[in-house]
Amino acid sequence: MARANPRTTALIEQRRVEARRARRPFHPRQVWVPLDRISPRLIEAVLVSEDASFFAHGPFDLAEMSAAARDSLERGRRLRGASTLTQQLAKNLWLGTERSLLRKAKEAVLAVKLERSLTKRRILTLYLNVVEWDEGVFGAEAAAQARFGVHAADLTTAQATLLAAMLPAPRRADLALPPRWLARRARRLVDRLLAEGKIDPAEHAHASAELERILSGATGDEEVPDEEL
Repeated sequence: MARANPRTTALIEQRRVEARRARRPFHPRQVWVPLDRISPRLIEAVLVSEDASFFAHGPFDLAEMSAAARDSLERGRRLRGASTLTQQLAKNLWLGTERSLLRKAKEAVLAVKLERSLTKRRILTLYLNVVEWDEGVFGAEAAAQARFGVHAADLTTAQATLLAAMLPAPRRADLALPPRWLARRARRLVDRLLAEGKIDPAEHAHASAELERILSGATGDEEVPDEEL
């Protein structure tokens, strides 16, 4: 895994089985690219959205897990996800979307092994090349081409922000009729990029204007659907 890219993943094979059972075609799109051929804005947006402390913690983010548990108790809601990118990569590669305590235990063991065996940059590269971004679309390059008709390296800040905002439920993020949850997440994410110094005010204004053009007429669900991974 440190040198060779996996030919497939548990999630891709799960989607293949689901398609077969539904008697519909399945032709996965995935194009492997190195990290330097992915827009820095997409990398930053994914990190800010999914795992802001990725380079600072190990396989688990104990601070985020504690915050998630506290938030759940205070609001009386179901515990929100606090998985690191490494944990997400582990279940994407080897476990699929089954929800059980056994799967979480396996995920934890695999996350530890990934962090011991690979560099952070390699884990990030693998994640960005295997994560699901639409029906049958896996990885940043295929997502950029499918969603916006450009290469991953050429994504605008607004496009990168939208891709990152989709990740809780990418197959429910229809840009032809953007759901309100996606619009809300994208707007908050571009604001966070500004607040954390990833973009300057001029870039923020330009990206916000482009987001509004793309998201005009946002409708549908207000709440973010359950995470699909």
